[in-house]
Amino acid sequence: MIDHIGLNVSDFDRSKAFYEKALAPLGITLQMQFGRGAGFGVEGKPFFWIREQEPVGQAHVAFHCEDHAFVDRFHQAALAAGGTDNGAPGLRPHYHPNYYAAFVLDPDSNNVEAVCHNPG
Repeated sequence: MIDHIGLNVSDFDRSKAFYEKALAPLGITLQMQFGRGAGFGVEGKPFFWIREQEPVGQAHVAFHCEDHAFVDRFHQAALAAGGTDNGAPGLRPHYHPNYYAAFVLDPDSNNVEAVCHNPG
């Protein structure tokens, strides 16, 4: 079980704005901010953190979605927020028959995924 994850970002304001918009369709919102760091989550529990600090690396994080529509809305919102398409919404049967996901690169080229494991 994962309790939380954090990413180092090069520009806090740009990344915060990106994640506020990209994660909103998933019901994930800003829960806490301190200095050049912020925690996103639900119901007062931050579980996804960003912090402006070096080194900035390329990471992968996947957010669980209950249905395909959430994946689609994430992808649209993340692109509108300035993300770069890294895989349009669709089935990825090489993982398993019901693996429906979309991938977007954030402003620091981290690979952010929304995934649904349920049948369409």
